Amino acid sequence: MLAIALAGSTGARAQTADQPAAPAEGDIVVTAQRRSERLQDVPIAVTAITGDDLRERRIADVLDLSGRVPGLQIRSADNGANPRIFIRGVGLNDFNPATASAVGIYVNGVYVASTLAQRDAFFDLGQVEVLRGPQGTLYGRNTTGGAINVTTRKPGDTPEGDLSLDYGRFDAVTFQGGVSAPVVPDLLAVRVAGLYQRDDGYMRNTLTGDRGNNVDRWAVRSSAHVTPSSTITDDLTVNASRSSGGSLQAYSRSLIPQTAAATGADGLCAPAFYTSGQCTNILGYANTSRNLYEGAYRFEGRDRVSLYGVGNTVSVDLGTVSLIAVTGFQHATRNDQEDTDASPVPVVAASYITRQDTVSQELRLQSNGHGRLRYVAGLYYAHDLIRNASSFDVLPGLRSPTADNPSGVDLAAGIGDFAWPSRQATDSYAAFGQLDYDLTPRLTLTGGLRYSADRKDFTYRADAAGGSITLFTFADAKTFGAWSGRAGLQYRFSEAANVYASYNRGTKSGGFFSGFAQDPSLIGPYRDETVDAYEVGAKTQWLDRRLGLNLSAFYYDYRDLQVYTSVVQGLITTQLFTNASAARIYGAEIELTARPIDGLNLAASTSLLDATYRNFISQGADYSGNRLPSAPRVSVQASADYRKPIGSGALVARADLSYRSRVFFDTSNAARLGDPARAFVDGRIGWQFAGDRYEAALWVRNLFDVPVISDITPLPALGFDAIVVGRPRTWGLSLRAHY
Repeated sequence: MLAIALAGSTGARAQTADQPAAPAEGDIVVTAQRRSERLQDVPIAVTAITGDDLRERRIADVLDLSGRVPGLQIRSADNGANPRIFIRGVGLNDFNPATASAVGIYVNGVYVASTLAQRDAFFDLGQVEVLRGPQGTLYGRNTTGGAINVTTRKPGDTPEGDLSLDYGRFDAVTFQGGVSAPVVPDLLAVRVAGLYQRDDGYMRNTLTGDRGNNVDRWAVRSSAHVTPSSTITDDLTVNASRSSGGSLQAYSRSLIPQTAAATGADGLCAPAFYTSGQCTNILGYANTSRNLYEGAYRFEGRDRVSLYGVGNTVSVDLGTVSLIAVTGFQHATRNDQEDTDASPVPVVAASYITRQDTVSQELRLQSNGHGRLRYVAGLYYAHDLIRNASSFDVLPGLRSPTADNPSGVDLAAGIGDFAWPSRQATDSYAAFGQLDYDLTPRLTLTGGLRYSADRKDFTYRADAAGGSITLFTFADAKTFGAWSGRAGLQYRFSEAANVYASYNRGTKSGGFFSGFAQDPSLIGPYRDETVDAYEVGAKTQWLDRRLGLNLSAFYYDYRDLQVYTSVVQGLITTQLFTNASAARIYGAEIELTARPIDGLNLAASTSLLDATYRNFISQGADYSGNRLPSAPRVSVQASADYRKPIGSGALVARADLSYRSRVFFDTSNAARLGDPARAFVDGRIGWQFAGDRYEAALWVRNLFDVPVISDITPLPALGFDAIVVGRPRTWGLSLRAHY
């Protein structure tokens, strides 16, 4: 507390003020509380990354944010969809389409419900904000972990254009640009932006020599800013994109020991013998390669994701209040044909076919200005429809057709082609409100409340033998309703220092499991999860805002935490989705920024985290005391950005470091399903000239070529683990022009 008081008294701009400081040059403005505020004034743990930073750090989609924000870990076992996002250990392992993430993604205020759309390309963006901790009051359900706000660039009042071209390793080409123009002065401005991205891929098929995990996508976005009067604005955005790169190819780790020496204590292959040739999959294939970036793939599938969306925000200034309407529509389809076993023998292949359509409407009435009482109140409605037609083909070579069993399907052994077509229609309703009241010129009380209800209508059919055998059907409908809310206090020592304390109740909607199940009892319904989150923090600036130090500490008490696990039944690793009784999460975060000299910006952050299940028993397995997946005890981020004018141009350079301690990818915390501590370094150096209109730069990602283990899918019944590996070291040249 003494340090905070000193920050308030020694800052050159410190003063007794009745309200937060107005944004100055260099300040970052965020909309974490549905209104524009200085980042340092918001009593929430928020990290903001500007559009320029996103471009310079080569953040191409939400997956690339992993490790770049305190407490944020993101992974995916797919090439074009389904990011699994964890903030402070809170997230979800499930990749099936009807299960909502615990971290909400919003684009221009519209909630992105579909996991198919959550890996849409990042291009021509204004800013990305990562809000840590439950955001149930203003953002609604399914934000128990936090929220990610994505803001696209808006049309400007003057003509401008941006164009960039990148070329790098694996023949990677990225071409993107945007053009803004005022069509009718003071009435209509438009912007059109686009992206094309492709590369040959970084995995190698040893059977054909072909490259895999390649990128091939395009995206386009058009925006219009309409101001029919001085009190009305309308921002319309229409976007479309398509990703048709290769289906994700994993590294296959053989698990079935063929000798006594190769047998570990758990009956699976001992780690020292993984590539010895003494361990195989269920059909006898032994992967003896230690190269994580290659495999013997019998077919090379495609992961096709098509997206289309419309977002519109109308704001009407009524004097002391504004009425805001946010309308959204999203359409997403996916067709992914995957060589799951990553081997030359036919063990298992997957087909993921999904379509999702969402319409949403939010209405908000919120106060204008910074009076003693500030508030926002609103209503929300959304309709979401998911149709899934996914399937597995398990051990087709072992089918033995007979007169009595012409399909050759062996249900007891789990051999056959299995499908689980399903349909889920969800109607979501919510009413919410939050107010901030200045008890004194320095002390502000915050209170908020929200009620949300999701009506889910779910049908499911488990099929075998191409649909000729129906194993079971399931149909149910249920409404899941819950309260969430917020209470907090913030004290401002000055415009340079404030402290806050908050309590947040967050909820995540219950529902029905949409993955492959062998029994209707596994479908659900599962219950809502709830979290009581307590947080204290401080935000300070020193030395005329050249030095910033933000601190936060938090404690989460979870009940009915929704958990995805897997167990072996027959020859199929069965997916389970259930509620853990309780979990406990606590930790602290430190963020430091500094401008020691003109042109040099330094940033560093550290997250300390303890996230464990307190009481969780599922299918006879006791996970109590285990760490939550993707919850490293320590993670660190650091960056240095330097700009030095020289003659008519300027030298620009940047370096980024990220580190995380050991993580587990599975609830069991099995040693083989974890990844040791990793550190990654990126760099960039370039030259700006002609009044900064042009820039040429060299860049490198993962400078020291550290393996990026993104996920591990255990399939021990079939004799292998599928290890998903991210990109190795890449480098290239970037050219950019701005007019």
